[in-house]
Amino acid sequence: MSRSVLLLIGGGIAAYKSLLLARELKKRGVSVTGVLTRGGAEFITPLSVAGLTGNQCFTDLFDLKDEAEMGHIELSRAADLVVAAPATANLLGKAANGLADDLASTVLMATDKRVLFAPAMNVRMWEHPATRRNVSRLREDGALFVGPDEGEMACGEYGPGRMAEPEAIADAVEDALSGDGALSGRHVLVTAGPTHEPLDPVRYVANRSSGKQGYAIARACRALGARVTLVSGPVSLPSPRGVEVVRVETARDMLAACEAALPADVFVACAAVADYRPAVETTHKVKKERGGLTAIDLTENPDILAIIAQHETQRPQLVIGFAAETDDVIGHAEAKRARKQCDWIVANDVSPGTGIMGGDRNAVTIINGNGEEAWEDMPKSDVSSRLARKIAEALPPRP
Repeated sequence: MSRSVLLLIGGGIAAYKSLLLARELKKRGVSVTGVLTRGGAEFITPLSVAGLTGNQCFTDLFDLKDEAEMGHIELSRAADLVVAAPATANLLGKAANGLADDLASTVLMATDKRVLFAPAMNVRMWEHPATRRNVSRLREDGALFVGPDEGEMACGEYGPGRMAEPEAIADAVEDALSGDGALSGRHVLVTAGPTHEPLDPVRYVANRSSGKQGYAIARACRALGARVTLVSGPVSLPSPRGVEVVRVETARDMLAACEAALPADVFVACAAVADYRPAVETTHKVKKERGGLTAIDLTENPDILAIIAQHETQRPQLVIGFAAETDDVIGHAEAKRARKQCDWIVANDVSPGTGIMGGDRNAVTIINGNGEEAWEDMPKSDVSSRLARKIAEALPPRP
């Protein structure tokens, strides 16, 4: 199946990377057509864009020949995806505020396809409140983002603002092309992994959760176009592409991060949060005494799923919990759904021998107000893709 991208090249030193991106996309079988802004043409030429893409490079909104033969409307809709790389502060501002004074910004206004921005600018510009507002508005409108990365700038400053590397942008392009945007414009909040509850500065109470299922859910929702915030306990997994990852240690940290990420359309509580923590916080290492440790006083951790499900002002439209059980799996899961007041519970059997806790496969049952839906054993990635699709189908249409 042919896939095509319209590449908008903004005016910044990172424009040279757009040539490498075009070459990388062509290697992956993606057809690329370039639109070079006036600023972009200060760094690279239309001839170099055309030479690497194999297609005509468009530059002028008022070019009579181009408008007669194709026109900005057809150009904006002929591709499967529009990619702005580098997406400068100026280009983001135009897109967020509906301005259309050149070919690239007019394409963004006229397109009926999804748009992926790869921002690139000075760290001060990226952190400016106006840029943050523009990015937030574009995300709300359903735009996708990759990067920016943190590093040294051409101007000598250091921080977030470097355009993502061409390979990472190409990965994000493939993710966007593989999905149908069923969760575009939605914000999905996911928790994953264990929590570590410190006994002292060097010891902690934890569980065997690997975070694999939660990370896979974050990737699957992202592939369907969602903006995803992943609040992760301590795991050794790499961050999913295009997902905002907030790393935490304790249950209280995780709750604070979840509340800070609201509002969200969907909350998926996949993390294996410790129910209890040591009652006394010790700032020094507890020494081994003769006779050994005989008891640890524990106190209850906050119930993150129940708190978000019963939130008075910012309850997500869909709240999904996980129930990892070792006996009477369905009975315990149904009771948990009622007790927490969440919409769905994803129940699974984590008894010794199942290999689910820390493994790569899962067998789950979805429990909601309409009954139970048992899924066969499958890779956790497949569970996640199926769950993401089910989430998209359950949400009401966007206004």
